[in-house]
Amino acid sequence: MANQSTRMPNAGARMVSTPDVRLATLMDLPQLTPTKSALDAKYDTYQNPLNSRYCSNEMKYIFSPRNRFSTWRELWVFLAESERALGLDISEEAIEQMKNKMQIQDYEFETAATEEKRRRHDVMAHVHTYGLAAPAAAGIIHWGATSCYVTDNADLMFLRDAIEILLPKLASVIHKLSTFALKYRDLPCLGYTHGQAAQLVTVGKRATIWIEDLLDDLHNLEHQRERLLSKFRGVKGTTGTQASFLAIFKGDHSKVKKLDDMVTEKSGFNGASRSTTQTYSRKIDVDIIHALASFGCTAERIGGDIRHLAMFKELEEPFEADQIGSSAMAYKRNPMRSERLCSLGRNLSNISGAAEQTYKSQWLERSLDDSAIRRITLPESFLCADACMILLNNISSGLVVNKAIIKQRIDLELPFMATENVIMAMVDKGVSRQETHEQIRVLSHQAGAMVKQEGKNNDLLERIKTTEFFEPIVKDLDALTDPTTFIGRCPEIVEEVLMEDVRPALEKYETQIGRLGHAVGELNV
Repeated sequence: MANQSTRMPNAGARMVSTPDVRLATLMDLPQLTPTKSALDAKYDTYQNPLNSRYCSNEMKYIFSPRNRFSTWRELWVFLAESERALGLDISEEAIEQMKNKMQIQDYEFETAATEEKRRRHDVMAHVHTYGLAAPAAAGIIHWGATSCYVTDNADLMFLRDAIEILLPKLASVIHKLSTFALKYRDLPCLGYTHGQAAQLVTVGKRATIWIEDLLDDLHNLEHQRERLLSKFRGVKGTTGTQASFLAIFKGDHSKVKKLDDMVTEKSGFNGASRSTTQTYSRKIDVDIIHALASFGCTAERIGGDIRHLAMFKELEEPFEADQIGSSAMAYKRNPMRSERLCSLGRNLSNISGAAEQTYKSQWLERSLDDSAIRRITLPESFLCADACMILLNNISSGLVVNKAIIKQRIDLELPFMATENVIMAMVDKGVSRQETHEQIRVLSHQAGAMVKQEGKNNDLLERIKTTEFFEPIVKDLDALTDPTTFIGRCPEIVEEVLMEDVRPALEKYETQIGRLGHAVGELNV
């Protein structure tokens, strides 16, 4: 498969020509002067916060104008090379000029923008611009193709490359949470059902719930990547009939099929859809964005859990030495990372509706009402997912467990939870179960009143110890109320999840996880 990194610019090169900067350059805004760079215009035009605050450079580059239009040129090279190999009259000089000018330059954006304003057609504007850069090829660029040859095939390449960026980042999150889960696999803490204290779990066991959901997200994205690799649009013509290419090759069906196969392989795909309309099926967008939206749900769920535990002061996200929690309340340690995670996860989970509406609104062989919305939904879904993965990597790298608070909260609730153990122990000593239940009921209500009405500690165990009725089990009371006896198989469950679920899933990502290191969780703001 083609390596997406081959289309990434050199580290020292300018990464992006943003639409905002290009627009400001062309508009002759009053605030732009000969001494003020066009790059400064970003402060005078709206910036999508996904782009300006939350995402990685590599993801932003995938959907950048430079990568988009350079990929169009790459596809035109693939088409011309394949057509020449199959006997069409295309010179070696034309191919070489196209290859040498495959990376679009800054000044060419202005040329293309001027032509597009004149023609109202983005693809033909870039055919014209590319022809100026490679004059020997000007007459054969886009030969036999329709606009979707470059727009749709490029989009499929971007989807593939973007998924490839996300997968190791997601694997890194799972790896970090697995390390956390293993460390705290046997640390008891309160479980919560209905928002109320329930049977004890462990800090590590709770983390495996997040891990299992993230593994599902990993498998979903892997499935979409593998499916996508056999769904290239390829060389299909205006309505999916390949009629234009059949005409070019004088009715030779075998050459048309070979052309489709050659371009597909050059583009790094295993196969192409056999039957398309003018576009690739927007069902592909739906399914991929569904996988991303599902991950968005997971991100919000994990962020919500951490926020609740931070509210109880049991668990805290990383908090830097100079970080400010509140502009007014200097003491606060707000879980801003988890709150941002919930916000972005919520946005991501809602993008799927737009993809669904776009797919089902398509007419027959194609309608253009999909174009503008896909320029928004496709990049933003991946940018949003990327931002969530950066946040999750950051949070999972430095979760703080407040053991003293956890013990304090257990001590507040455990006496009530332990009453069933006390009843069973009394029955083992030959005491009536019903009579013991009544004694426990009375003492529990007394202790509960002390906690709720007077704000005192839960003294139920002390009341049991000083009540003569319970003398047969007093010496066993500490063992009966040991928190570690209430966690069931939590430590074993953690170890089984890590060994049987996580280990095989992450094995293929070990090198990439190591290469990502701590930088994958670095926040811009």
